[in-house]
Amino acid sequence: MKRFLALTLLLVSVASAAWAQTALEQAENFYRQGKFSAALGIYESELKKVPNDPYLYYNIGNCYFKMGSRGLAIANYYRAFRLAPRDADIRHNLTLSLSSVGERLVPSGVPVVLHQAFYSLSYSELKGLLFALLWLFCALASLWLLKRKWGRMLAASAVILLLCAGWFYLRHTLQVEHLAVIAAPVAEIRSGPGTNFPASASLAQGHLITVEDAKDEWYEVIVKSQGLKGWVEKSAVEQI
Repeated sequence: MKRFLALTLLLVSVASAAWAQTALEQAENFYRQGKFSAALGIYESELKKVPNDPYLYYNIGNCYFKMGSRGLAIANYYRAFRLAPRDADIRHNLTLSLSSVGERLVPSGVPVVLHQAFYSLSYSELKGLLFALLWLFCALASLWLLKRKWGRMLAASAVILLLCAGWFYLRHTLQVEHLAVIAAPVAEIRSGPGTNFPASASLAQGHLITVEDAKDEWYEVIVKSQGLKGWVEKSAVEQI
């Protein structure tokens, strides 16, 4: 009976993997044929099974970009970038799509090399490194207290731990920031949460915004690239 159950589970897992591979191959074929909507449907269905796959987000972004939905393309490229920041294709497509709407991935005045170094690890990888360094520091501190040895190694580990903690703090600040993108063709920035408030500006799709507050069907947002602050309808925004 145990062998039968094991064999059944093995067959089910193999069949599931084969089905996933077939579905992705079908999506790639649709994409090559210019059937972007069909490919998008498959990628979004697969994403429900593997919600943290950066390459599914990347492919979804490609579909939206080809379909002319720059805002949704940028949102998905950004999700992919957060999960796999070292991937050159993800960085390139995100940079390209942002520049097409007048936005930048690398802040003005920051060297590209420094930005790449800052994002050389994903958020989860950086968190794991911080915990590993903390464990090493605690181990060395215990040995130093017991045997008064490896004092220099303890000091060096303390410096590295502090540097890593500062790096993680900066990344965490950006990670928890409520970043979003304008997904509607045009969104009006109003002085209050309602159409009865006057519009101070309008934004085309693709512009990055930071969500500060919410009320009813409206978000209070900041547009850093243009120095604007106001309220935008939720339906015009895609949160990242």
